[in-house]
Amino acid sequence: QVQLVGSGGGLVQAGGSLRLSCATSGSAFSFQTLAWFRQAPGKQRELVAKISTEGNTNYADSVKGRFTISRDNAKTTMYLQMNSLKVEDTAVYVCNAEAPARPWDRNSNLTIKSWGPGIQVTVST
Repeated sequence: QVQLVGSGGGLVQAGGSLRLSCATSGSAFSFQTLAWFRQAPGKQRELVAKISTEGNTNYADSVKGRFTISRDNAKTTMYLQMNSLKVEDTAVYVCNAEAPARPWDRNSNLTIKSWGPGIQVTVST
């Protein structure tokens, strides 16, 4: 399990930018697949962005071209750079780390997921 400490949320006007950060500790950072999720009021939680151990990324269609997920293995920190923010980006954002629970067992599909605290992002008109 990884401990995650988040920061960087707040209130911004539409068109502005924020950078969310999650600093990690616990299991080896390089073993973790990292992701950002968000949940807006009245909506289901959705995957915003993901980055693999190799650095490959994918994004929700709604944020492509505006958000960038990154990882700094030396600092064991993950980031979500959010540009051109829209009102519909308002949500509670949470960082996530996932790694094999039994990496020595190639036949095991078990994983351990760790969740950071919610980070409120509010975008105003």
